[in-house]
Amino acid sequence: MMNEKWEEQFREQIHGFVGTIEKFDKGEIDRKAYKGISGGFGSYAQRDPSKHMLRLRMAGGNLTEKRLEFLTEAVKDYGVELMKLTTCETVQLHNLKAEQVPVLMEKAIASEIYSRGGGGDNPRNIMMSPLSGVQKGEAFDVKPYAEAAAEYLLSIAGEIHMPRKLKVAFSNGADDSVHSAFRDMGFMANPDGTFTLRIAGGLGGGYKMGILVDEHVAATEILYYIRAMIETFCQHGNYENRAKARTRFMQETLGADGLKAAFLENVVKMKEKGGLDLHVEAKPVTKKGSGEIVDKRVVAQKQPGLYAVAYHPIGGCLPAGKPAELLSLVREIPDAECRIAPHETIYIINLTADEAKKVLEATEDGAQSTFENSVACIGAAICQQGVRDSQAALRAAVEAVREAGIPDGALPKICISGCPSSCSGHQAAAIGFQGAAKTVDGKPESAFKMFVGGSDKLGAARFGEAGAVILERDLPKFFVDLGKAVASRNMNWETWIAGHEDEFKAIVEKYA
Repeated sequence: MMNEKWEEQFREQIHGFVGTIEKFDKGEIDRKAYKGISGGFGSYAQRDPSKHMLRLRMAGGNLTEKRLEFLTEAVKDYGVELMKLTTCETVQLHNLKAEQVPVLMEKAIASEIYSRGGGGDNPRNIMMSPLSGVQKGEAFDVKPYAEAAAEYLLSIAGEIHMPRKLKVAFSNGADDSVHSAFRDMGFMANPDGTFTLRIAGGLGGGYKMGILVDEHVAATEILYYIRAMIETFCQHGNYENRAKARTRFMQETLGADGLKAAFLENVVKMKEKGGLDLHVEAKPVTKKGSGEIVDKRVVAQKQPGLYAVAYHPIGGCLPAGKPAELLSLVREIPDAECRIAPHETIYIINLTADEAKKVLEATEDGAQSTFENSVACIGAAICQQGVRDSQAALRAAVEAVREAGIPDGALPKICISGCPSSCSGHQAAAIGFQGAAKTVDGKPESAFKMFVGGSDKLGAARFGEAGAVILERDLPKFFVDLGKAVASRNMNWETWIAGHEDEFKAIVEKYA
């Protein structure tokens, strides 16, 4: 939790922001100038400038009881109807009125939610493996380190001026859905209690894998490495061209070896200054469980007799009444917690078999198949940067696949972004899509460029190959045809694609 002095400063900044958003609402500030200010508060105007988004920081996607209370009140008292789970393990509130934004910013503080730095050239929400602390096979619980890093970065956000944003992720060593292999900073837990660290990776334009800089970072010293990354970014990042301003472009200007050397030199300097040693402890799960349950949405925890249940609202759009339902469950079930995952899923953890059954029943409205667990950004209907409506495209595909009766497993989870920014992670998906245009009879039509063969699996991360451009109106038929082809062989997607690439290409060519 942030200290009182920092919180008071943030409240003062919010009060100052009131005048800014009022001027924008009246048309006295243009969109570009407003974005340069509002981003630092975690808010942006939507495509319709009379409506706004507010991004809530929740380190490690930890959706606590207090935070569920805030979301419940936002729906009840302010009429918030659209809440979007993000691939950075946060929640975005959409379609807000201008006057609601600063009010919600300030009210969120009482629930330990801070929007500061949720956008703009700031350190973004710190990510962690969503089942950290309860996942079988993990090296150790990274949650306390993610939370400590988040607090540190928030505390210095006002004193640093980076070229662009900085994304930091912590993997527990059993799961890398947080993409530690290609983040600005990716910490991977090792069995010996240290971290393997990769830097300057990222998705979007000029996407790159991270550079391995240290295989045994002492857990007590992670803040020195984070501060060193900020110093390196400020020294060598591009302040002139925003399209080239992310950390990954330092791989081009300095070279991989040059960047590694510059970074490690800054690590030494930061350690010489001192003052950033970190001593935290993970809180063990003491709850005891009994009984057994098997379900495709249930994950057995490393604690015997305890389970986690996955809930994925289609497109990551949380139904307005769901925070209240989850809050009721968390209050009723001892030690239950909610965690937001990078794939727009919420895990409810620390459940006995009987408690897991209750949670399954309460979350039946979510995805029921691998394909329905697909990821989509908020899309061009809302996002001012968007090119295509990724949400509408995904919903149409899901509906068509349901109507066709395609069996679960015949289609993979896809990731679909409305533009090249890769907010869905489409470049690391088995099948990913990026908003585009395609000329038909001399006229441009809404379309998506396909990426094939990406993966974010632990130890096997890779980017997909860009390929065909498919019209948006053809996507539902494409997935039905693809699903039928796989199902006809009585195979799942992974098995089928490994031995039927020619058949896959033929289906793609039909629509390309």
